[in-house]
Amino acid sequence: MYNHTHHGLHTDQPTPTTDMGTQRPPRLDVCLEKALSRYFAELDGHAPNELYRRVLDQVEPPLLETVMIYTRGNQSRASEILGISRGTLRTKLKRYNMA
Repeated sequence: MYNHTHHGLHTDQPTPTTDMGTQRPPRLDVCLEKALSRYFAELDGHAPNELYRRVLDQVEPPLLETVMIYTRGNQSRASEILGISRGTLRTKLKRYNMA
């Protein structure tokens, strides 16, 4: 039902490691900050518009997709994990054509 696709942000930093030497992904806030810094740098003097909406439109689909894959399509469980109502989850899934 849900196919996994890669939506991750890439950083120039090496992947952090745990005390056991295994790799763990960089923190999302760090990735987002770097991506936004690059975005502003590439604007070349142009003013951004509707940035909040644009960020949500970029972040929400992979978040929903990943949680739905994790829960094997169980909307009740996914809504609990996300901390939103099942109705809100259904609305968001429809918005991004994931329903």
